[in-house]
Amino acid sequence: MSTNTVTAKILPHPLNAWYVAAWDHEVTRKPMSRRIANRPVALYRTEDGRAVALADACWHRLAPLSQGKVVGKDGLQCPYHGIVYNSAGRCISMPAQETINPSAIVPSFPVVERYRYVWIWMGDPTLADPDLVPDMSQMTSEEWAGDGLTIHADCNYQLILDNLMDLTHEEFVHSSSIGQDELSESEFVVTHEGNRVTVTRWMHNIDAPPFWLKNMRDKFPGFEGKVDRWQIIHFEAPSTIRIDVGVAKAGTGAPEGDRSQGVNGLVMNTITPETDRSSHYFWAFMRNYRLDSQLITTQLRDGVHGVFAEDEAMLQAQQAAIDANPDYQFYNLNIDSGGMWVRRILTAMLEAEGRLVAS
Repeated sequence: MSTNTVTAKILPHPLNAWYVAAWDHEVTRKPMSRRIANRPVALYRTEDGRAVALADACWHRLAPLSQGKVVGKDGLQCPYHGIVYNSAGRCISMPAQETINPSAIVPSFPVVERYRYVWIWMGDPTLADPDLVPDMSQMTSEEWAGDGLTIHADCNYQLILDNLMDLTHEEFVHSSSIGQDELSESEFVVTHEGNRVTVTRWMHNIDAPPFWLKNMRDKFPGFEGKVDRWQIIHFEAPSTIRIDVGVAKAGTGAPEGDRSQGVNGLVMNTITPETDRSSHYFWAFMRNYRLDSQLITTQLRDGVHGVFAEDEAMLQAQQAAIDANPDYQFYNLNIDSGGMWVRRILTAMLEAEGRLVAS
């Protein structure tokens, strides 16, 4: 692969990694189905509230277990012939017979509940270390408030990562809300270490775009004047991106660390491959000011949702173009450097799993 190009093709996803399966409130005693990394999964809770993820296909005739019902302390009953599996995926009851076939097992996937999400490990279960769950601690911190939604995106997950690692597209895709000329005119710095990449951009003494002017006035009623604006993108493999964003009154010390004269948000993004051409995109917008205002929480969630809808349309169109031009080579610009480091990290993970498709 040239350093100036990357093949515009469908890219696989690592399996030995934590992905979000669902918001914690979505998983209940009523089973639900979600396709993750090309595999249908049945999600439910045990009697004591523990989240469980089983392969969504009965051992007997592959009937979807998610269409069954929860029985007993941790059992899930197949809707077709009533076979019951425990949370480890082992059959504990068969209809019309006392002897249980010892091969009657369905895969059970490791899960961890953290940061308002249920995370799932689709690869080697012996490698599923909870300490490897990406850091999204602001989602449950008392110092931050916010909410989010899920987008079903009809594109490969790496296209979403590309989109989030280069925010200069805001100037063109989101011109009515957060975009402005200074995005592509400003300098940025890319750093990387281990499975993390950071892209830092500051814009000094500029006009606040509509979205940020509204937020400044939420905290400082009647605000007028220039601002210093920042975007600090933090990627953590395989697909979690936290974007530290905000504006502060120009010249009040934000670049040096004093953000007291501004507003600060965190755009929390974590993307779960559904199939090779579709993704579950979980996101939230968190803020550290006016924490008690549900109105602001709702306004920010709805406003960001509108912005992301513009991204979704573009990414869907991009996926369609890739499918129509499977041998095309993407050409890389300077603005792609953060995303290129992400791809290098994911390539190393895929090579370690022996899953990288040859170019």
